[in-house]
Amino acid sequence: MAQRATARAQERVSYLVATVATIGTRPSGQRHPLVAAAIVLPVALLLAVVFGGVDAVVTKASSVAGMLGR
Repeated sequence: MAQRATARAQERVSYLVATVATIGTRPSGQRHPLVAAAIVLPVALLLAVVFGGVDAVVTKASSVAGMLGR
């Protein structure tokens, strides 16, 4: 009985993962660009904060602004 419950739980998890993976996909198998951006941007922001990328972008932006005379 426990094996049957475990098998059902694994099937449900597999179904949910497959469903989430297909969100925003078109019949051709490609995601809409806005859906792709919505998936990638939070991860990119997290990585930028964790690895200090925000400071690098601010430094570059301020140097470019200085060259432009602003």
